[in-house]
Amino acid sequence: MVNPAVTARARDLKAEFDAAQPFRHLVVDDFLDPAFCAELAAGFPAFDREAAMNELGEVGSKAVYSNVAALGPAYERFDQLMKDPEFLAFTGSITGIPDVLYDPDYEGGGTHENLSGQELDTHVDFNYHPRTATHRRLNLIVFLNAEWRAEWGGCLELLRDPWVTSGEGFRSVVPLMNRAVLFETSERSWHGFRKIEKPDGRELSRRSLAVYFYTKTRPEAETAPAHATIYFQRPLPEHIRAGYTLTEEDVHQIQILLTRRDHYMKFLYEREREFSETLSNVVNGRSYRIYQKLVGPIRGLVKGK
Repeated sequence: MVNPAVTARARDLKAEFDAAQPFRHLVVDDFLDPAFCAELAAGFPAFDREAAMNELGEVGSKAVYSNVAALGPAYERFDQLMKDPEFLAFTGSITGIPDVLYDPDYEGGGTHENLSGQELDTHVDFNYHPRTATHRRLNLIVFLNAEWRAEWGGCLELLRDPWVTSGEGFRSVVPLMNRAVLFETSERSWHGFRKIEKPDGRELSRRSLAVYFYTKTRPEAETAPAHATIYFQRPLPEHIRAGYTLTEEDVHQIQILLTRRDHYMKFLYEREREFSETLSNVVNGRSYRIYQKLVGPIRGLVKGK
């Protein structure tokens, strides 16, 4: 199912992956067998509002289906490919990350469809699988759009940090059919895409298939405390400055930015509240009180020395 021309280039792909900026990644055209990719595109699920719930519990313009194998024969074959030991070994060989693990949950992955007007704020991904606690190491994205132009927005942006949008610290990838992007997931693998603009008033849909890979261990220097996805809130456009007269579109964009920032602050507040409640339950729990009674005298003895 993978294009043989891709697997034949394993050594070159590893060199490209290691040398890529702003962080280790690959962009591979014609990644899958063309006929197989066409099957995936033809079988892509229709947009469903019930599948368009975002992290804030709101219905948006992005639909996600994580149960990939249930989407039809082509997607069942794709799922088989993702967990095939030979494919996992190939992925590990070109990235230098051994013992790569397939995620049967497709946590955060699966088919992604974004409609006109949708954008994805620059972010770094959650770093541990929520069920298995394995380390998230690689993102694989396969695009399924027969036509796309850079001026339509929606191009995948890879950034050294959220403030660098040009030069060596920035790369933009047009999401064309059968183009795959494989990149290392780390605390600095910032990525996202800008708002999808309707070309000539036509509705536009950005379609992709995302898979995330894990490992049981990770080098200590690359390990960080567990965290959820961290988003960078886009600043005001550069043209909005003293002396400039706002247009109706400018006001609309400012309102969108402020609303998104308010929603994200609410999301962070709720997450902080849940964490505080969990910590309080632990500290006030019977087991912790027993622990304190047992350890207290020992601490006194140590201090006495």
